[in-house]
Amino acid sequence: MDGVIVDSMPYHFFAWYEALKKYGITVNTQNIYEHEGEKWEITLQHYLSQNNLPDDPAFRRKIFNYRQKLFHKIFRRQIMPGLPELLRELKVQKYRLGLVSGTPSGDMPRLISKALLKLFDCAVGGDMVARSKPHPEPYLAAAKKLALRPAECLVIENAPLGIRSAKAAQMRCLAVTTSLPESYLKQAGADWVCGIKDLRKKLFQIIKVG
Repeated sequence: MDGVIVDSMPYHFFAWYEALKKYGITVNTQNIYEHEGEKWEITLQHYLSQNNLPDDPAFRRKIFNYRQKLFHKIFRRQIMPGLPELLRELKVQKYRLGLVSGTPSGDMPRLISKALLKLFDCAVGGDMVARSKPHPEPYLAAAKKLALRPAECLVIENAPLGIRSAKAAQMRCLAVTTSLPESYLKQAGADWVCGIKDLRKKLFQIIKVG
């Protein structure tokens, strides 16, 4: 969702950057984007351990709550160009659409709008699975809801952890370069990579080949 449907990653970066800086932790965009898709608890465990800070659940929650407050204060919804039209086109053609995100399910309508969310046949948020990306559970959960075999699914991702999750679930993956360069996405295992403006063209090329 983030970085594929909605151009939200710059907001996520700013919120994480400011929240972590408050406690003496410095990060850059690459650090944040490489952790996109995993549960926030795991992300914070990583940064706290890396900076020799106490991994206390209450401390983690304090940082995250501040991060959330910052994010919702600055966030302005910007849907990726052409995505609403592409989703509606796929819907008309009877493709089953699933939304998989590390974002809690309750935050999804605010991020992409209720109208776009209704185009999906199922949505799996980070709070709905025990194990987050790069574990295959999120995508396997979506496939089950859609009554599809993994081999029948094509995942569109923008983050290395999401790509690894899709591949671990035995699904094909098309990655878009909205957050990280092609080299990172290929290294993570993406089958195809393209820019967001070329997404529709590339997607239908893949569908045509089968």
